[in-house]
Amino acid sequence: MINWSTRSWREKPIQQQPQYSSEAQLQQVERQLKSFPPLVFAEETRALRSQLGRVSQGHGFLLQGGDCAETFTDFTAPKIRDTFKVILQMAVVLTFAGSCPVTKVARMAGQYAKPRSSETEIIDGVRLPSYRGDIINGAEFTAAAREPDPERMIQAYHHSAATLNLLRAFAQGGLADLHKVHKWNMSFVQANPLKEKYLQVAEQIQSALKFMEVLGINGQSNATISETQLFTSHEALLLPYEEALTRIDTLTGLPYDCSAHMVWIGERTRQLDHAHVEFMRGIHNPLGIKIGPNIPADELIQLLDVLNPDNEAGRITLITRMGANTLADKLPTLVRRVKAEGRQVVWSSDPMHGNTVKAENGLKTRNFDDIHRELCQFFAVHQAEGTYPGGVHLEMTGEDVTECTGGAYQISEHDLTQRYRTQCDPRLNADQVLELAFLVADSLKEARQGRG
Repeated sequence: MINWSTRSWREKPIQQQPQYSSEAQLQQVERQLKSFPPLVFAEETRALRSQLGRVSQGHGFLLQGGDCAETFTDFTAPKIRDTFKVILQMAVVLTFAGSCPVTKVARMAGQYAKPRSSETEIIDGVRLPSYRGDIINGAEFTAAAREPDPERMIQAYHHSAATLNLLRAFAQGGLADLHKVHKWNMSFVQANPLKEKYLQVAEQIQSALKFMEVLGINGQSNATISETQLFTSHEALLLPYEEALTRIDTLTGLPYDCSAHMVWIGERTRQLDHAHVEFMRGIHNPLGIKIGPNIPADELIQLLDVLNPDNEAGRITLITRMGANTLADKLPTLVRRVKAEGRQVVWSSDPMHGNTVKAENGLKTRNFDDIHRELCQFFAVHQAEGTYPGGVHLEMTGEDVTECTGGAYQISEHDLTQRYRTQCDPRLNADQVLELAFLVADSLKEARQGRG
């Protein structure tokens, strides 16, 4: 990698970084982190990159989801378990619909930093620094809490390590058994107001599982029935943390960011000549790039030139976040250009960020119908352009929250205050996530059939 090192990003302009009051304390924390074991291993990361390479060729599907921003206070085994469960539930529906493997990537075990649209916020005439995620400062609206603290990176590391430990136990310890997961789905369908709409898919899955049992394919004879593989991801926003957890793989001699298997660059930090792109071009993890409606096609191609100069499959996932009223107009031009250039990418849809609105009570929310509409448009654009819609990227939780309106249970703006728990952006709850899975099943099936 020409003129790149783990520190070369420090010579570039940078966005969305905190201003720490003590440089010496920051450097001490960085030294500590560099001495800690990696959170993930290069071989695992290469396995994910291989799977994403197959997705980019139309031979799989990417399901990426989890919290908007993890917090230290919500760090509990039940919360981690419930989000893990709903990812598995959605994956089963999508696997069956697409008749293809679903690569599961959680926004967990590291999603502690958040970009903000403003450096400060004002409440009752008091101006304080914005909350930037628990890895940087506290959500409480006090001067002390909002002061960036480097020691929080150490806390984030330990919370991430414990979360990963539990996720691996769940994935390998029987919780991921397909029969159990489908029973959870059947319970969801039976209790849903629109159960007739989903019952056919659920019964087809049940028949498929019974058929496999007749053939002797079960958890005892085949580990893929009782176990699963789950990867982790987060936005690589706080670069001192990401640099400190970058390691040189002993097998290949290549640098990997060992804070997560996959990391992504956000819409606010993907400037070509800035620090985040500089850091990401040198690590060998699979990379996501969030792209909004206003990115020029030329700039997107330039980003691909910098971040994937050898055009390797599995390296880049383009995560569109455009809004239900915009995507159908803006996405086709980008898809055509990427296709014409012969670039190998996974196209994934984030239908959350472009559909954020403020309710009358001032709370941020997203409407389920808008989320579903953007996903349908995403599939339709790729069908029209002869390209493959390879994934979805959702902010979601296994908790019974009331943060997004709509869905089969018709959550209203009035209902938002009942269980509005997010520190940042509104998330789909478990029922809404599964409803979305069943609703997009037909779109995925059509996209897969279109691959021949």
